[in-house]
Amino acid sequence: MARLFDFSSSPLYTQVADLLRERISKGVWPVGHRIPALSELTAEFDVASITVRQAIQLLKNEGLLSPEQGRGTFVRGKPPTHPRMQVETSLKKLADLYRTLNPRLIPLEEGSRMPRLDSEDGLPAPRYRYLRRIHATGKQSNSVISAYLDERVFKLAPRRFRNEVVIPVLMDLPAVKIASARQTLTIGTAGAETAQALNISVNAPVGEIRRVFCAPDGTVIYLGELACRGDFIRLDIDLLS
Repeated sequence: MARLFDFSSSPLYTQVADLLRERISKGVWPVGHRIPALSELTAEFDVASITVRQAIQLLKNEGLLSPEQGRGTFVRGKPPTHPRMQVETSLKKLADLYRTLNPRLIPLEEGSRMPRLDSEDGLPAPRYRYLRRIHATGKQSNSVISAYLDERVFKLAPRRFRNEVVIPVLMDLPAVKIASARQTLTIGTAGAETAQALNISVNAPVGEIRRVFCAPDGTVIYLGELACRGDFIRLDIDLLS
């Protein structure tokens, strides 16, 4: 029978730490609670004792656990609550949301690269500017995005596109006409690159958002592919509206 951790390439101790952190976050182990003994956790997770010790040390460094000689290990704090991004269903609301959030941008890569377009997406532009970067709030990385901009559009405001979130800039440019804008959201798991960028475990849940904007002639002027932390996404729908 497969073990609990057989399906992830992340180090075992980080996977154990994720489970312990989740129990603290959900209140299964409230602040002040003494967690099970090392032998109990080792048996429950079917891992070596050194693995559990490493996981506990990691959470100790985060200020969540405090081992006490002769008494056990106690919960000393809860993980911080990460800011959540509402999944908006209109372009204007999405642009306004980004203006409000004003995330810090961490550049990862820039160059010229053609996106992978499906037939229903629209017509490809002659050339695209590729921008890959992280959106962060404070010290927390919330999402990593690969953005493909029609090079002709990028040249209208290169400084702004490099230093600001793309969508509000697109909305601000009078010369840019957006005839269609589609967004799809799926739930996936983090690969190695995404996990590293967002400081989460490989195979941790992520929201995968794909946005395609087209000009009146059907040319795809913007393609955005985002991977967001699972605890950063909020989908709130009024079913009576």
